[in-house]
Amino acid sequence: MMQSRTHNCGELRLSDAGKSVTIVGWLENVREVGANFAFCVLRDFYGTTQVVIETEEMMKLIKPINKESTISVTGTVRERESKNPKLPTGEIEVVPEKIEVLGKCIHNQLPFEINKSKDADENTRLKYRFLDLRNPAVKSNIVLRCHVVAELRRLMTEKGFLEITTPILTASSPEGARDYLVPARNHPGKFYALPQAPQQFKQLLMTSGFDRYFQIAPCFRDEDARADRTPGEFYQLDMEMAFASQADVLSVLEDVLVPVFHKFGKYKRVSTAPFRHIPYNEAMERYGSDKPDLRIDLEIQDITAEVQGCGFTPFEGATVKAVAVDNFTQARKWIDKLLADVEVQTGSKACWVKVDENGNLTGGVSKFLTDCKDALTAKLNLKPGSFVCMAAGKKAVAQKTAGVIRTMLGKRIPGHFDEEQYALCWIVDFPMYEIGEESGALEFCHNPFSMPQGGLKALEDAEGDMDKLLAIKADQYDLVVNGYESASGAVRNHDPEIMVKAFEMVGLGEADVKAKFPAMYNAFTYGAPPHAGAAPGVDRLIMLLTGEESIREVITFPMNKNAQDLMMGAPTTVDKSQLDTVHIAVLEEE
Repeated sequence: MMQSRTHNCGELRLSDAGKSVTIVGWLENVREVGANFAFCVLRDFYGTTQVVIETEEMMKLIKPINKESTISVTGTVRERESKNPKLPTGEIEVVPEKIEVLGKCIHNQLPFEINKSKDADENTRLKYRFLDLRNPAVKSNIVLRCHVVAELRRLMTEKGFLEITTPILTASSPEGARDYLVPARNHPGKFYALPQAPQQFKQLLMTSGFDRYFQIAPCFRDEDARADRTPGEFYQLDMEMAFASQADVLSVLEDVLVPVFHKFGKYKRVSTAPFRHIPYNEAMERYGSDKPDLRIDLEIQDITAEVQGCGFTPFEGATVKAVAVDNFTQARKWIDKLLADVEVQTGSKACWVKVDENGNLTGGVSKFLTDCKDALTAKLNLKPGSFVCMAAGKKAVAQKTAGVIRTMLGKRIPGHFDEEQYALCWIVDFPMYEIGEESGALEFCHNPFSMPQGGLKALEDAEGDMDKLLAIKADQYDLVVNGYESASGAVRNHDPEIMVKAFEMVGLGEADVKAKFPAMYNAFTYGAPPHAGAAPGVDRLIMLLTGEESIREVITFPMNKNAQDLMMGAPTTVDKSQLDTVHIAVLEEE
């Protein structure tokens, strides 16, 4: 079987006219224009080449071949009469002397047209992902991913970081998400866990004396899918530095990421380093989110004082936040759609008023705000044509609802959203603790391994005082890009005494810490250096660089929204003998 090629399908040019060549690839299309005359398109990884059928012999060979079969074509290059300037190979064509099928497609009908696969149902695309990836538009994302990862490795290495791989089979530990468990055959009733992140191992590396570590690390979390998060497996640029401060980590990541955005990004404007630092509390007050999209020029205002006593029941005793826009011309139907979308996304109701040409408040809840008009006008800088959308409730609820309002108004009303850029900032000074929405108890807000600002003294001074505990800040920081959390990191808690005290605040004693994090606790008792690190998400970074709206578009073989691999059929059942080997019994659901 002849498989070797002299050229790929993207490299032949007019200067090759007259050459005898062999090209191989997938038969993309056949267009018959006569009894013994047809135009074929041959596609490989590198591009496409037109093949012209002009003889009865060649027509007999090509006609029974289904599209997407792999074939070999040997023939002569010649200049095309009708050139296609949009294609690199658009000035030439190949006249075949020999056609050979290398891999037959037995299907007369494909699940979707290859070059239009992105228009197909997502589950169909994922089931036939091997076909979907043949689409140049899909393939290009994976190629870009390869180049970006190579560039990240190069930049990190240049900065003196060592690439060190860490274990995939490890111990289960409470790190914020559900573990994937792996039964241990030789240890009945016991399990390994796939790492949610190399968090403990990289801190142990710092304790081991390695100064700068990085890894393109696979991470496994049993989480639900979102547009910017895939279930199951994802990758991050994991890094850690010994004897380092927050400023050291941020500087390294700025030096690494800015060139990557400039080199590979869809948008050419990128925030200049050093990026803006926004304290967590300020972000929630001004933007209603710890992941603010700074491409939107709107900000949230607190109007609690201005509207108290107005007689509108939802405002009484509540925190009230507002977002105002000028030159508002949308109709009532548009407003109703906005309010409905806000409620769907937040579970909270929003309300509104407009300012008419005379400067009076109209529509919505305006009848309750007549006496507040002057105060609101001054606070929100209202003008004729202004529109105000408001959210009320407990402080956190009002903030988050107003944040959604800000985003929707910014993206739906022209002139407030500068999409053609990468707007990066650091969110800093996260709370160390928060009250859990489900538990109602004190929990770690972000990373349990972060160092509390003020160290041991801050924890001791706040012990037993819930307000003081909630006021403690952590040396925790997130990188936000265009409204997406793109990296998370912290100055680590490397002191076992502070570590124990931090966990005591959430109801875990020294024995619990030793049991749940035995290696890290033990290592820290042998003299651990201060250290800090972060982990930008590689998948999310690629999604931002490509401008894709779904993270699954930049992962080679992603799961669907239900954490199923439709192509491989995973998850699947296994034989009872396999279960017996690892001492597991499956209970039938009642």
